[in-house]
Formats: sequence, structure tokens, C-alpha cells
Amino acid sequence: STREKIVLAARIIAAIDNPADICVISARPYGQRAVLKFAHHTGAVAIAGRFTPGSFTNYITRSFKEPRLIIVTDPRTDAQAIREASYVNIPVIALCDTDSPTEYVDVAIPTNNKGRHSIGLVWWMLAREVLRLRGTIYNRETPWEVMTDLYFYRDPEAEAEDKVEDEKVVGAEEEAPEATNDEWAAAPAGFTGATGNWDGTTDEWGATNTAAPA
Repeated sequence: STREKIVLAARIIAAIDNPADICVISARPYGQRAVLKFAHHTGAVAIAGRFTPGSFTNYITRSFKEPRLIIVTDPRTDAQAIREASYVNIPVIALCDTDSPTEYVDVAIPTNNKGRHSIGLVWWMLAREVLRLRGTIYNRETPWEVMTDLYFYRDPEAEAEDKVEDEKVVGAEEEAPEATNDEWAAAPAGFTGATGNWDGTTDEWGATNTAAPA
């Protein structure tokens, strides 16, 4: 099952002493945020986006790496990385769907590797299991302060629109109290007291008597 394969993959990852010897890869946009967060929490090296050919085989390139293990989001979109790993005997862990090629894949984690939520959730569960084996998290019952939403793909355009809307709401909330305060502050300034003689006779205040018609 998916959970059993996640535990198996986490044991392989935790067995590597230096976390920087692990390379996590995702050419698929839905998995790029997840691999970056996984690398941040576990200490691995992330390749989010296009994989530069020769990164594992051509030591002249600037992006040359010699990892002991690679983890890919999709064997189909990350085929170049898997092929180069097979040339230099690097073990491969992959998130595999029912139609994913499993050639040169050593550990396949069955999951939907095309949905933004499923990809993020599997990477989050894998990171939590690795931290549990390393002793950072006490056990599976202990809640992890990192939410699963942090691993989900987010559309940059949607984020920009939400940010603009939030700024508008905050600006409107800040302007409204200022106008109210100005109105209340201006009221006492415009008030003027009565200047007439309060001790005047009642004739001044009372109504005048008019003669009844004949």
C-alpha cells in the first residue's frame, strides 16, 4: 500500500547519514513546491523545474551532483534524471501512478502523481516519517506543526490577486475609523454655548397673548 511504501522509502532516506546526499526532483509544476519544502525540512537538495542533462554524468557542468539517492515526483516527466541515475548506480524512489513507467525505479510509491493535493500530501507524509525516524518527531501520534497546505501547489497569479484583495480590505478598514474619529473630533469644535440672558423676564420666553376676535 501507499503507507507501507512511504515507510520503506523513509527508512532508506533515514539510513543516509548526510541529508545533502539525497536529491529530490520534480519537473512537474504541481510537485515543485512540495520538493522545495521537503528539502527545507529534511536537508535534501531540491531540483524544481527543468532537470539539466548531464547533472549526474558530466562532471564539467556547473550543476554536477553525486547524490546517493534520488526521489522523483513522476517517472515520466523526470525520465532524464532516472536514466542518468541508472548510468551511475544511484537508487531511485518515485511517486508512481498506474500508467507510470517503472524501469530503473527501485521503490515505487503508488499514488496519484498528477493531482496537486495528492502530490503534496505524499511528500508531506514522507517528510514527517523521515523526521520521525531521525528523532525530530517523537511518534506518529505527535502532531507536526507543519500543515499539509504548505506542500500544496499554489498558482502565482491567484496568490497575487488574493494579495491585492487583502490589501484593499486592510486599506478600507484603516480608512473607516479615521473618518469616524474626525467627525467626533470636529463636533465639539463646532459647538457654541448660548450667550443670551438666562435671568430675563418670563415675557421674553412666554408666548404673547393675542386678543380674541370680536
